Amino acid sequence: MRIALSQMNAVVGDIAGNERKIRDGIAAAREGGARLVLFPELAVSGYPPEDLLLKEHFLAAVRDAVDRIAADAQDIVAVVGFPERADDVYNAAAVLADGAVQGIYRKVHLPNYGVFDEMRYFQSGPAAGGTVEIDGVKIGLTVCEDIWVPGVPESDEALAGATLIVNISASPYQVGKGLRRERMVAQRAADTFASVAFCALVGGQDELIFDGHSFVCDHDGNVIARAPQFAEHLLFCDVDTDAAASARLRETRQRPAARELQARVPTLASVGEPADDGPKAEVGGEIAELLDTDAEVYAALVLATRDYVTKNGFEHVVIGLSGGIDSTLVLLIAVDALGADRVTCVTMPSRYSSEGTRSDAKTLADNLGVELLELPIGGPIEAYDELLAEPFKGHEPDLTEENLQARVRGNLLMALSNKFGWLVLTTGNKSEMSVGYSTLYGDSAGGFAVIRDVPKLMVYRLVAERGRRDPENPVPESIVSRPPSAELRDDQRDEDSLPPYEVLDAILEGYVEQDLGREQLIARGLPAEDVDRIIRLVDLAEYKRRQSPPGPKVTSKAFGRDRRVPITNRYRG
Repeated sequence: MRIALSQMNAVVGDIAGNERKIRDGIAAAREGGARLVLFPELAVSGYPPEDLLLKEHFLAAVRDAVDRIAADAQDIVAVVGFPERADDVYNAAAVLADGAVQGIYRKVHLPNYGVFDEMRYFQSGPAAGGTVEIDGVKIGLTVCEDIWVPGVPESDEALAGATLIVNISASPYQVGKGLRRERMVAQRAADTFASVAFCALVGGQDELIFDGHSFVCDHDGNVIARAPQFAEHLLFCDVDTDAAASARLRETRQRPAARELQARVPTLASVGEPADDGPKAEVGGEIAELLDTDAEVYAALVLATRDYVTKNGFEHVVIGLSGGIDSTLVLLIAVDALGADRVTCVTMPSRYSSEGTRSDAKTLADNLGVELLELPIGGPIEAYDELLAEPFKGHEPDLTEENLQARVRGNLLMALSNKFGWLVLTTGNKSEMSVGYSTLYGDSAGGFAVIRDVPKLMVYRLVAERGRRDPENPVPESIVSRPPSAELRDDQRDEDSLPPYEVLDAILEGYVEQDLGREQLIARGLPAEDVDRIIRLVDLAEYKRRQSPPGPKVTSKAFGRDRRVPITNRYRG
């Protein structure tokens, strides 16, 4: 059977736009000779629709779109994800054929961990799952989490005779997840003696990134087709369903369970007649190469930035360019996501700004071909000093004056945003955000925090990754080699206030991403004094993070919808 996997970029709430993409996908799959075409989880509504699912009119509009899409399902079977309103709301897959909805499968396992909140919105479907017969071939249906959980419904569908299991998915990205997901699905295929087709969503949605990486495994767990990561794609694959059936003849231990489950697992639809044996196509399809870790994260951030900007209707972005490594990375990502003509940089030097960072910012902007504005902040800072001289009398300058510089810069960027409709991209990294090494309403002011989930050491690796792909690297070497500094006072260095980033990032990975306690971190060889200090800073900075703009998740636990800790909280460690 030739199948097609439509790795599409859906927009949440754009029912008409998603409908057009699905109908175009059905036409392209049919033209390519596919008998079955798959679309991702909740493809009609976009994923995750969140509280849109509480609106009856939204659910009704989605169902109307499904019925219109079904009219296009002629000479092909389409499996399309949508939220179904019945006695309750279900995360469902519609089986479309012969111009109508032939059956509906309801997701069994609803994830409610990490970024997921599906139990808030959906009811679980029957544990037995369901199959569909296409031209005499029995195919098992699953939705995303149904295949992550070992056992039912996927195992029962296979025992009931399904030689191909399809899984439509919206599986959020984090670094390294794609390969782990592929290996897990391959194991499921080998365990059940069934080919598995995994059709995934691609694109950015607020903090979430969907990496695509759709693929097909044969019944031995070998990957026989794979779509590229981070791009829309229609993947074709010829699947030998007879090979799986033949393998089961030699696995007699499954026969008693199979006899029982054949009656328990429902057949939700039957389409077509068994085909006469004819010439066999070569099994498989194209197999895209996988990106390495740093290239994968960089591609994820480019996709997330492009989709957040374009899906929310912005034409242009603006970035405060300091000449440091963080703003450099954000600029590189923005140019690759949008093009140099849609990016403006602003350098806002103060008396503490070094000649090196100022010249590096100009060189970088020139090399990338982006517009660069220079707005010195010396005058506004003097005005603030004069205005506050009386209430501050008798108090020595401290962090307050440093933060005023960051807030003046934030005001200037937001003024440009208001005047021209530009989206401000902030440049703070995860290491800084973790410990509150940022200024509220200053460098944290903006619309999208591109690298808020990227630790400092990874920032350097991603800039190097971008350089490897560009033989004429636009990044001056001095940006990479210069010690990090906020340049808010004389001779300031990040390491005056923080441990070396090698130590800081190791503590943060353990405390934030792995939920390790103080003693566990110290047992890893991390300095006790630094551990105590960083734990305290992370906990105290929660109120700042709640007020920062959204940004894409790339690590195992991002701040925001992934890591949820109360602001008012006296537990330490």
